[in-house]
Amino acid sequence: MQSLDLSVARQAQAWIGHQPVWLCTVLATFGSSPRSPGALLAATADGRYSGSLSGGCVEEDFIARLRAGEFRQPSQVVRYGDGGLTPNRALPCGGVLDILIEYLPCNADSAHYLGQLATALAGHGALTKSLRLPGACHALTLSDQPPATGVARDGDLLTLHIAAAPRLIVAGLSPVALYCAGFAVALGFETVVCEPREEELENLAPQLPEGVLLERRFPAKFIEQGGCHAQTAVVALTHDPRLDDLTLMEAVQTEAFYIGAMGSMKNSRNRRERLQRIAGLTEQELARVHAPIGLDIGSKTPAEIALAVMADVVAHKNRHVGLGG
Repeated sequence: MQSLDLSVARQAQAWIGHQPVWLCTVLATFGSSPRSPGALLAATADGRYSGSLSGGCVEEDFIARLRAGEFRQPSQVVRYGDGGLTPNRALPCGGVLDILIEYLPCNADSAHYLGQLATALAGHGALTKSLRLPGACHALTLSDQPPATGVARDGDLLTLHIAAAPRLIVAGLSPVALYCAGFAVALGFETVVCEPREEELENLAPQLPEGVLLERRFPAKFIEQGGCHAQTAVVALTHDPRLDDLTLMEAVQTEAFYIGAMGSMKNSRNRRERLQRIAGLTEQELARVHAPIGLDIGSKTPAEIALAVMADVVAHKNRHVGLGG
């Protein structure tokens, strides 16, 4: 499963070998807008494009202008909506978009640049990107401490944080897991459910919401094989030690920003003892596990428990993890 922005970067890589590419980034939105700051679109002069800026209400005009020969500076910022490129035609959503447009010529430097962006969006290290309008990007550096916002502007100087989209790995299917997956998709997470048990696959998998990737294997195996990066949350929601314990044992060895397991205080204490005794987890590793999981909102039903879980995940994401789009 890939985030939309990673797919855009990889499509741009495929195009840049034989033609120029225009790389567009949403900088700011005002009012209603379906795409958040950091969202990407790549396009070619013949009208092909990958990604989205507005969910469809801007792309047609942008491609027409591209074909007419506009947007040939190395970088520029344009506005769609009130007072922007089309002041006589308001956006259907009523919003306003500020968009960074970068013209990337067909050469090795552009290919290297797009490769670095794709690597960051795949979760292999975050980047800080800087450029001064109307010039090309002049700095693309590794970033261990993401800024509070993914996009910053100081006059003609733009600074953007490039990183993987947040990912949620749900270990095992359960009624709570179904609601968690639905909330996660709505919140913009790449959402992966790992489930090897045939009974749950038969009964619950058909109820998974659209946009969820179902992996029919043990979650610990998925994590072991590179399923986690620094913007990943892992939640074990089954009460089945075969799944939950192994998931936690593997997850604490990764950079995941959130690791949690569902269960009562008593069950959580028993799980902690098992993980110490059988897996030899240290106090530092066990401290990374949120158990009982989620915010204390007095939740009782599966939907309420899932809401508490995702609220806690989002709180940690917003405190510790920078978004890439």
